[in-house]
Amino acid sequence: MYVEMSSLRTLDLNVVADLVDYMRGTGYVLHFSDATFSEFFANELDVDIEDPRYSDRGGSKGKRLRRFLELVDDKTALKTLQALWEVRQDFVLRSGRADPVANAEARYLNLVNRLGGGPAASTVQEPPKPAFDFAKMDSLKEELLTLTSVAPHERGFAFEAYLQKLFTMYSLRPREPFRNKGEQIDGSFVMGEQTYLLEAKWQQSATGQADLLIFEGKLLNKAAWARGLFVSYSGFTDDGLHAFGVGKRTICMSGEDMWEMLNRRLPFDHVIDRKQRRAVETGLPFIPVRELF
Repeated sequence: MYVEMSSLRTLDLNVVADLVDYMRGTGYVLHFSDATFSEFFANELDVDIEDPRYSDRGGSKGKRLRRFLELVDDKTALKTLQALWEVRQDFVLRSGRADPVANAEARYLNLVNRLGGGPAASTVQEPPKPAFDFAKMDSLKEELLTLTSVAPHERGFAFEAYLQKLFTMYSLRPREPFRNKGEQIDGSFVMGEQTYLLEAKWQQSATGQADLLIFEGKLLNKAAWARGLFVSYSGFTDDGLHAFGVGKRTICMSGEDMWEMLNRRLPFDHVIDRKQRRAVETGLPFIPVRELF
């Protein structure tokens, strides 16, 4: 007797259907024929998708994929979705058309997170599955909007608390603001094996070189593997970023980045992962989210 093993919900499986079914309701999966669909599973996953257990609710490619994802464990489901996403990206690129699915990448990345494959996953212990969904992400958007009406002298502390809530939603083990001798740290969080110190500012003017250098100095006094996230709601001046230079431990996030992330429902941990990877590749501390996704 086969029982469902993956943690994918019906809602999640419907998202998968949206992402792979370009002819909705036909049972097609991307551009696969019956033969190439079987070859995909054999080559990528060493699985016989023709096994009767996967067609007990219908023999179309879409129904067999759905049943397969219900029956396998999370690790196999994650590997399957990652392989399908690569094929899908190539398919969309070759088609020359705009992606027909709104927020496709955000929806895919949220599935990856649910299956424990996000950048926050630990190789030492089993990663926790995020217990939030798009509705909770939308509530974060509403909460950020309410902060715009908070009095300026209270807004900074409220913004720090908001970011702590965001980190908690993604199981990033946040620490509240703390003091070391001679310095104030706005908090920290852990993503994968990496610890990030936080600097959060919500002020009228954009952040310039001086504040960036002060924060970078705090990082240089810590362990060599420490990184920093500087969140400036008003953004950063071009001159300040230029003077700050390249090859720093700090990565930067603006208020515009946050709205882009929330409006497009991009998972926060994937946003930070994409930012830090691009920082490693280019040396630049700040690249807008709209250029990363």
